Amino acid sequence: MSETDELAQKLARRTAINEGDQESTPQTQTKICNVYTEFKEFSRKEIKDFEKMFKKYDIDNDKFINFEELKHMMEKLEAPQTHLSLKEMIKIIDEDQDGQISFREFLLIFRKAAAGELEAGSGLSELARLTEIDVDKEGVKGAANFFSAKINEQSRSNKFEEEIKAEQEERKKLDEEKRIRQQAFKEKQSQFLKQL
Repeated sequence: MSETDELAQKLARRTAINEGDQESTPQTQTKICNVYTEFKEFSRKEIKDFEKMFKKYDIDNDKFINFEELKHMMEKLEAPQTHLSLKEMIKIIDEDQDGQISFREFLLIFRKAAAGELEAGSGLSELARLTEIDVDKEGVKGAANFFSAKINEQSRSNKFEEEIKAEQEERKKLDEEKRIRQQAFKEKQSQFLKQL
């Protein structure tokens, strides 16, 4: 779609809204999803790493990467894109057609890259390549037969449980360290107050 067609489409929509033929807010249906269950090919740590990256470039913190933020991201990754290629990148991955990239759609980039569905040298393939997160593990594709696939699936669920337990243990450890630091501070504070 050329720029003039896009402008004409926006102008026609705005005219229809002004004349009362169309509602001003498009009826978009938001689909609630759990990325951990939908993107089973990624570990919890990988998804959290993707989320950190997503939040890093979501400058206005609206939980979407818009055109300008995508442009900024590609420039920071040293793979700047033209205006049209940025629009094309959004168009390819934007399932809900809202003109911006949600976190779920962001994860789709890496799923498609792992499956080899992205055109080599395209902006999206460059984005996936430059993020340096290992996305070579695509499901149980390498399983020799049905039974080994089932075993891998079972171990994957155990892996999630282990990762959750490890995160909980890490939190407990940090809380304990914090409690010890606070106790040491209170002791030093009381000694200091005694000296006064």
